[in-house]
Amino acid sequence: MDWKEIRGNWVVIPRNPIGIIHFLGGAFVATAPHLTYRWLLEHLASKGYVVIATPFVNTLDHQAIAKSALLNFERTRELLHDTGELRKLYLPIYGVGHSMGCKLHLLIGSLFEVERAGNILISFNNYAAKEAIPLVEQLNSTLAIEFTPTPLETNQLVQERYQIRRNLLIKFSNDTIDQSVALTKILQARFPEMVTVQTLPGTHTTPLGQDIKWQPGVSFTPFDALGQWFKQEVYRDLTQLKRAMLLWLNPLSPP
Repeated sequence: MDWKEIRGNWVVIPRNPIGIIHFLGGAFVATAPHLTYRWLLEHLASKGYVVIATPFVNTLDHQAIAKSALLNFERTRELLHDTGELRKLYLPIYGVGHSMGCKLHLLIGSLFEVERAGNILISFNNYAAKEAIPLVEQLNSTLAIEFTPTPLETNQLVQERYQIRRNLLIKFSNDTIDQSVALTKILQARFPEMVTVQTLPGTHTTPLGQDIKWQPGVSFTPFDALGQWFKQEVYRDLTQLKRAMLLWLNPLSPP
């Protein structure tokens, strides 16, 4: 697909858009989301969603990252309207985050006035710095190093100020660092009957899956059959993730 870099964001615009997705990735793969999450994001774009993926570099100040990501997104969206690349005056906006990207969307929805039709939060985690960054534990004996806001402060902000009513939380069956259970309780207490939770097969890195173009030879050999089977097995989990997201975004949309 035709990715464009616009004001620091990576953007894909389908022909007849039906919505806008602001995507924020995980801590160590978010610097090039159009590459690390390419297959997932391009599939969403193929179904009519404008994808605005905001890269970021992880620092201890997560509030500053959230503010910067929101500002970059808004500037890009305004420019797309001003240049006529987005002609519809109104398109529903959805936040989609993976891992740390979930925390950033939660902070955006708690600290700033934003209009969102909903958020999709995949593999949420909210660890302290010493648990998320191995080097910090070695330094923490002499320095007080922690994320801002802290995990506890983040939970309190969401509990008291989070504005996005409709949410889909996705956790994977083999994800040992997911913390969606605690977040689910907070969101369900704040917005009863507006929070959907799904557990899908996969791991924390499932959203990062990439497509491999397997080209069989002139004659279809047992090796080709093995290659096709391997591809189906590897991408089965990501395919289920894409289907779950699209069904939640638009229950009437074709699979």
